Amino acid sequence: MRRAVCPGSFDPVTNGHLDIVGRASQLFDEVIVGVLINHSKTGVFTIEERIEMLREATSGYGNVRVESFHGLLVDFCRAQGAAVVIKGLRAVSDFDYELQMAQMNIGLSGVETLFMPTNPLYSFLSSSLVKDVVKWGGDASSYVPDFVRERLAARLRQN
Repeated sequence: MRRAVCPGSFDPVTNGHLDIVGRASQLFDEVIVGVLINHSKTGVFTIEERIEMLREATSGYGNVRVESFHGLLVDFCRAQGAAVVIKGLRAVSDFDYELQMAQMNIGLSGVETLFMPTNPLYSFLSSSLVKDVVKWGGDASSYVPDFVRERLAARLRQN
């Protein structure tokens, strides 16, 4: 079985993330969306909330599942039986950082990294930008699923 991992923090999941996951689901038998638990960062959403939103957003794909992980990505890949990491690239600046990570991952464990260029519709998109747009009352409906936008707006109004 060809299995791949799409890792990230997904705080929140965007349409750019979902584009990469959807395209990866056409190339692999199973895609595991790995939600990184990073105790040094405080997110807008808890890990459980991110997983819940990702599961809802990817429910239309029969070969995608969502799991959390902490520690090294290569250890998570090994535990999941995945030999490939899928990373979306928006710009050359993403490539510089991601190439270093890919080279480290293959050196540590032989896990390959497949870089997918982001759909031009989402080349500027990031979770941070979406949070800023929603925080200041802008319309983020083109950037995240409606249920994510609603939850994000409600959460940011609380703060």
